[in-house]
Amino acid sequence: MAIDAASFVHLHLHTEYSLLDGACRIDRLMDRIEELGQKAVAITDHGVMFGCVDFYKAAKKRGIKPIIGCEVYVAPRSRTDKVYKVDSANYHLILLCKNEAGYRNLIKMVSEANTTGFYGKPRVDRELLRQHHEGLIALSACLAGEIPQAILSGDSEGAEEKARWYLETFGEGNYYLEVQDHGIDEQRRVLPELIRLSRKLGIPLVATNDCHYLRREDAEMQKVLVAIATASTLEDDVLEFKTDEFYVKSAQEMSDLFSYIPEAVINTVKIAEQCNFDFSFGTTKFPRFFAPEGMDNLTFFKKLCYDGFAEKYPNADSSVKQRLEYEISVIEKMGYVDYFLIVYDFIAFARSQKIPVGPGRGSGAGSVCAYCMGITGIDPIKFNLLFERFLNPERVSMPDFDIDFDYERRQEVVDYVIRKYGKSHVAQIITFGTLAARAAVRDVARVMNLPYALADKVAKLIPHGIGITISD
Repeated sequence: MAIDAASFVHLHLHTEYSLLDGACRIDRLMDRIEELGQKAVAITDHGVMFGCVDFYKAAKKRGIKPIIGCEVYVAPRSRTDKVYKVDSANYHLILLCKNEAGYRNLIKMVSEANTTGFYGKPRVDRELLRQHHEGLIALSACLAGEIPQAILSGDSEGAEEKARWYLETFGEGNYYLEVQDHGIDEQRRVLPELIRLSRKLGIPLVATNDCHYLRREDAEMQKVLVAIATASTLEDDVLEFKTDEFYVKSAQEMSDLFSYIPEAVINTVKIAEQCNFDFSFGTTKFPRFFAPEGMDNLTFFKKLCYDGFAEKYPNADSSVKQRLEYEISVIEKMGYVDYFLIVYDFIAFARSQKIPVGPGRGSGAGSVCAYCMGITGIDPIKFNLLFERFLNPERVSMPDFDIDFDYERRQEVVDYVIRKYGKSHVAQIITFGTLAARAAVRDVARVMNLPYALADKVAKLIPHGIGITISD
């Protein structure tokens, strides 16, 4: 029987941000979801949320509803227990954000997993799940979930106890038993028991496909990715993916696969309807800067600018002072007074501790205010640098100062900022490396066990140059 394409939603999906494990490139994923006529899709990368903003923006651009989530690793005991072999195992759990409270709770747990819980993988535990369950929907995950693992080990009572705990923790309507069928024997052994548990405990079922790539024919590419990640070859047969079913399937395929439990497919749409979290962009939120007693922030900012101006430009003509006053007015109107003060503050700290500070890079060096405050060390008047490249009323994105510190003592500055403004107001930004075309050729040749000389010859045929791709 033909069914509506929008009657199923993928709630278990790994993008390229499940590094060297997911091959659902976000841009191509949206093409695929659009092609299938599906109206929503979730992101559930392994233990991280790196891709959520890119995913959200790409989905919104196509008119597809983005569902923000993560496949977390649950520690067998406490996340702080890290005994060799005893705590090496972990269990998978899918968490999806219903609202802003859910998103806040999820990012808190993922952060804790990567800091206090990391042991082989970033791990949460029951304590965190109890504390931060509000606003989240939990799915019991794949074969690596707690309940499927208990079933596979023959522990029916343990599986029931674990299912009850998750139901009580997340609450009725917020916990689902996840059913999957990728043609794997273990899954087919687990399925009847999951259905029995669902009926006994009143926990609804939800059908998912553990999507790691977009189309069936991409299965070989996925094997290559995992082989690169595990430093193995395609001949080693150490791969987790035993079939070619881990792709983004159509609603019809999922309906046919679970025709004996149609409610499990229907529930994907019910869950998607409950997940209504939206990111808020374009609102700048600074930590609070406290000026010295007796002054407000604007007065203190102006004092620093004028004191520095008197020192740096003792013989300047009126045009330079007009430039300073113009910059002050723009900075004030655009709401960046606190930003200048915060940057001034940690640079002043570094200098007080004799930590070498660079003179400033990028467009920030065009600000007379920054020069007068000691944020930068380059005279923008002498070098005819434009303030407008850094900040002007037409600029939509927030400006930023590029500041270099001595690499051996940089952490002291970071620690100072954390102490002063609070750990929850300070973050370090990740950067991602991608395999350039030549490196990709060499890695793929290695996992395919091809001779090094051949790989080297092919790689060297690719010209050097930024942005060169295999398709080019």
